[in-house]
Amino acid sequence: MSSGNGGQPQTLTKPALGEQAAAELVDRVFGLKVSWIGPLPSYDDQNFHVRVSRDRGAAGGADEYVLKITNSEDSREPDLIEAQTRAMMFLNAEGFPSATPRLTKDGTIMSLESASGCGNKKYMVRLLTYLPGTPVANIATNAQIFYEIGKLAASLDKALSEKFHHPSAKSLHRGQFIWNLANVPLLDQYIYALGQNKYREVVEQVIEQFKGKVIPKLSSFRACINHGDLNDHNILVDSSSASPQHPEYRVSGILDFSDMSYGYYVFEVAIAIMYMMIESPDPLRVGGHVLAGFESVVPLSGEERAALFLLVSGRFAQSLIIAAHTALLYPQNREYLMVTARTGWKHLMKMFEVGQEAVERTWFETARVYVNPAPA
Repeated sequence: MSSGNGGQPQTLTKPALGEQAAAELVDRVFGLKVSWIGPLPSYDDQNFHVRVSRDRGAAGGADEYVLKITNSEDSREPDLIEAQTRAMMFLNAEGFPSATPRLTKDGTIMSLESASGCGNKKYMVRLLTYLPGTPVANIATNAQIFYEIGKLAASLDKALSEKFHHPSAKSLHRGQFIWNLANVPLLDQYIYALGQNKYREVVEQVIEQFKGKVIPKLSSFRACINHGDLNDHNILVDSSSASPQHPEYRVSGILDFSDMSYGYYVFEVAIAIMYMMIESPDPLRVGGHVLAGFESVVPLSGEERAALFLLVSGRFAQSLIIAAHTALLYPQNREYLMVTARTGWKHLMKMFEVGQEAVERTWFETARVYVNPAPA
């Protein structure tokens, strides 16, 4: 859900290539012949699922890729896109299921390209390996996968923060980046998109509490590099169980690193909790399972735990407000943009109806069971 380094959630920069133009781009930039191409949903970039004919001399069949065409605003920041791509390559080498780039004909990981029918705009183009699996959004979720996702979130941030030292990483200090959780106060300027209703009142309450209770505590949180968007569409899973009644899932793919930025460990677990709540019939209990997985790798401090309720609420506010704003700019993409809003408002309202103390008690008691299981 990238949107540049500034406070703007999105400007009118989304690429709009047709399938033929995209196929020609793959041929011209990467030297590969497309045998099949189809669009993939996206927020403000343009993605295609691509199958290509294998190189000469290779076995028959086809290789699969994702052609990622970055919006023209973000394409002006090559260091940032390089950092995201190098992080993916690093994580893949560390054993995480992340994509890797196919090199261009010139031997580079990306290329700035003009595209026919898109005026004078230029777009950064990458061809990434296609990862197998089913999005979490499309499975019947359970406690086991929530725990695994929490564990993944902590492990990923820990690896990036302790071992990823590419020079481009400095570009991940993104200042006013609207999707960084530290920037919830910037939502004030986009709240008009909600109109006047009961939802807006709750979101205004979230923003004001965030300013007063979270922002002053940021210096006490442990800093790290965040993936920043471990949502239910960006995590792929497959089942490692032979029993369809009791599937055990493992993460088979981590997608979309475009929201990477320097942040804090507690940001990542809050983001993961919020998005996993979207897909659960028992959303208030989800946080405990995700938290338990996260703390099996990176235990939170007392101050980090105390901020969790408002951080999760803040991510709901970001997702709901920015989606509403962006849907005004791109009404033709409204269905995809508003996918979180279908249940997001309901969950945020429920959190505030139940209250912070009761929600935290549910989360922390659920997480405690993993550390101190009840006797058989």
